[in-house]
Amino acid sequence: MLLEYFQMIDRVEMIDADRKNIKVRSVVPAESPVFEGHFPGMPLVPGVLLIETMAQASGFLVLAATDFAAMPFLMSVDGAKMRAFVEPEAILDIEAYLEHEGSGYAVTKAKITSAGKKVCDAQLKLRTMPFSEVPLALIVRKRAEEVGLVAAMQAGG
Repeated sequence: MLLEYFQMIDRVEMIDADRKNIKVRSVVPAESPVFEGHFPGMPLVPGVLLIETMAQASGFLVLAATDFAAMPFLMSVDGAKMRAFVEPEAILDIEAYLEHEGSGYAVTKAKITSAGKKVCDAQLKLRTMPFSEVPLALIVRKRAEEVGLVAAMQAGG
């Protein structure tokens, strides 16, 4: 996880055959400029970055479900609950479930756990835009390959 670059996902662990569920993993770095201000003497991952982590997992799920046809953008976060603090070096397991995809939108439910404890969960709504309208296809595909999404899609999980 590179917090300052918003690269929140380290690797894709699993994507189901229907591409309705994804499991990814992230390891919080031991040090990051983020921790200098949040909080001095008690470093914690900000809740907004945990939401971003769930959004990125959801985005990878949408990319797989649409076979990289559209770029997902976070539109809204509903019912977010922060349940535990996340400290440096924590191992985060993130799951997202696709509830709806179509008409330019996707809805997921996502959650993060660490060491078997609930960290946070939310329903996320994403706007999807065809890559023909958003010049990010090559960058997004490269990142998807780096975290193992493409390999997981080809392996079927």
